[in-house]
Amino acid sequence: MALAGAGASMVAAAPAHAGEVVVSVTGLRSTKGVVRACLTAREDVFPKCIKDPSSHRLVVPAGGKVELRFTGVKPGNYAIALLHDENDNGKADRAMGMMPKEGYGFSRDAPVNMAPPRFRDAVMPIGDGTQRMTIKMRYFL
Repeated sequence: MALAGAGASMVAAAPAHAGEVVVSVTGLRSTKGVVRACLTAREDVFPKCIKDPSSHRLVVPAGGKVELRFTGVKPGNYAIALLHDENDNGKADRAMGMMPKEGYGFSRDAPVNMAPPRFRDAVMPIGDGTQRMTIKMRYFL
């Protein structure tokens, strides 16, 4: 009986396995520049998850087919933000200081209403194993 209890404790204490999130990006209006992507579990920094040192970030060339692979993702609740940085200057360019000039996309196709979406609109559970999704790039201008 004591051994069964000890075995159950070891199983409960085992760390969760890391998974992979594969994102197909659709709707790019050009092959110029790069697609910048970040995946974060922190609501307070979304969508600018560069402020989250434990976020997963990728930069890939824009192209006809863009696929992002976030690896080593621990199970939890995450949101993804994408930017089609067409001039590859490392930031989201804006017209008249407000309207995005470049494309953007979010997990769960979170709505954009005069501001970036809230974390709760983009958040999704990620488990171990591989999770696949599609995020459509959107453009204002």
